[in-house]
Amino acid sequence: MHKIFKCPECKEYTLEKICKRCKIKTINPKPPKFSLEDRFGKYRRIYKNELGN
Repeated sequence: MHKIFKCPECKEYTLEKICKRCKIKTINPKPPKFSLEDRFGKYRRIYKNELGN
C-alpha cells in the first residue's frame, strides 16, 4: 500500500519521501486521529494559536 506525502515547500503531493522538485523531506498531510483522551491536544492548540491560525 502506498502512502501519499506532501512537500511543505512547493505544496506538491507525491508518493516519494523526498520531493523531486525541491529535494527536501516530504510530510504526511493527514491530521492525527481524533481522541477525547488526546494527551497532546493542549500543546497543539497552543502551537496553533501562536501561529495565528
